[in-house]
Amino acid sequence: MVQRLDEAAIRQRLAALPGWERTGDAIRRTYRLATFRDAVFFVNAVAALAEGMNHHPDVDIRYRQVTLTLTTHSAGGLTDRDFELAGAIDRHTARWRGAGEAASAP
Repeated sequence: MVQRLDEAAIRQRLAALPGWERTGDAIRRTYRLATFRDAVFFVNAVAALAEGMNHHPDVDIRYRQVTLTLTTHSAGGLTDRDFELAGAIDRHTARWRGAGEAASAP
């Protein structure tokens, strides 16, 4: 079983992920894309990463806005897996998202 992170580790890992915020036992980031089609392509890219890591975010698509929420349900909170997937999402979608994408909390 994956170990739940303590508060100090969560703060440290979150500081290394600009745009992500903590919401209870999860981390979340909202992406604003240029078009609805870009938002759907973005979600498909995230799905491929999630499948490869066998760790799946909650996904909310609202037109051009995509919110991803990560937590490890089996551990009852945040684990390394959540931060590893968040980092992978940001690394692998940065060029695709383009410079115009902005992250914000809903």
